[in-house]
Amino acid sequence: MAVVGLTKRELDPSVRANLLAAALHIKVDPVSNADKAVIAICAAIYGFTTLLIIYAWINIKFRPIRAKNMTWTTLMHISGILWFLGDVPANGLVRLTGVWGHCKLWIIWFRVLFCYVFASMHIVRFFALDRVFNQNKPFRGRTNIIALSAVVVFNVLFCLISQLVKSKLTVIGQPDLEVCNVELNYRIAAIALQWVLWAGVAVLIYRLRNIQSSFNEFRESLAIFIIAIVVLIETTITNIAFMYYPLMLHHRLEKTLMDCLAANIMVLLIIGQPVFMCIFNRRKYETLWLEKLTKDGHKAAYDVSSAQGGTTAYVKMGENDTSMFQNTQLNFGSDSIHQTLHTDGQHYYDIANMTADGNTLTSQDAAYANNNGLPIALRNNLHIHRPVLNTPTMFNVGYSDIQADGRRVL
Repeated sequence: MAVVGLTKRELDPSVRANLLAAALHIKVDPVSNADKAVIAICAAIYGFTTLLIIYAWINIKFRPIRAKNMTWTTLMHISGILWFLGDVPANGLVRLTGVWGHCKLWIIWFRVLFCYVFASMHIVRFFALDRVFNQNKPFRGRTNIIALSAVVVFNVLFCLISQLVKSKLTVIGQPDLEVCNVELNYRIAAIALQWVLWAGVAVLIYRLRNIQSSFNEFRESLAIFIIAIVVLIETTITNIAFMYYPLMLHHRLEKTLMDCLAANIMVLLIIGQPVFMCIFNRRKYETLWLEKLTKDGHKAAYDVSSAQGGTTAYVKMGENDTSMFQNTQLNFGSDSIHQTLHTDGQHYYDIANMTADGNTLTSQDAAYANNNGLPIALRNNLHIHRPVLNTPTMFNVGYSDIQADGRRVL
């Protein structure tokens, strides 16, 4: 697009629209309140997701959240925000004057770069899942650094080449008309690279198809991929069939909203459930999450311990002093357990033979006690600890019950 013969002065929006309409034979819509409204809506959506990210970091010790690799998820969200900043001028939602008039800056270094970074972050995330679940290898330390370096080098290199190539082959601004013209061949190349990136995601998702887990990594990944493909199809059609869409109100608003919703929904698919469960149903959800983790055999893959503060949700107490822990049965009434699981200051006793303040305890169960006659809580399958006031136990009620005489029964 090129319109010549204009003086270098700021045009009235209506005059600008008429000139562009006459030159391009299309209906041109000046920047209006509708554009401002869409910017505000998108900013609110990104703000909401940002609040969830902040909440997740505050509650990073909540294991279902920690398992989501918050570092990479946060970088993904930041790249989405910067992508949106590039969308605002590139899609024509503001007048391209002043700072917004630097076409190469906003289109190449914000819109293109961070759109690629956003896709690359998903590649890294799916690669991490493949490495952990399929290759049984950790994704931390040097592997993290290599992945981050690859993302930076690959994407920055493409944008650096775009910057150094002549503007008439990539992005050129026309200050008189307040437009940024992106050459067709460059559009095709940029969109084609996006397809390549998401094709890489498709390969990794295919490799994740057989993950046997209750946490829906495959379905979550598939949902993200479907959203990405829908947006890619829309981007391809809009940029090729409607080359001047930034001048058309309907198309520029649609493009901006599609990008915004896609970027935020993808992040919410990753962290939404654990964050909302942490807010509304923290203890029960974490217990169920840990039980599923053990059932699927992925405790090591998620790099979480089954015992936090000496407590595990995986112990199932049965009758006759037996306990099941990851399909291993322990008999807490056996002599071998007595000899190995209590110290010299602790002794085994039968509650049926004990009396306290003249009241006979008639339970036939057995327990451990210290020299003060206090029962010792069974915290996991390997250790026995003295009970701590208000600390959860592994029984159904979750906490020790206080009795009328002030004693606590575990």
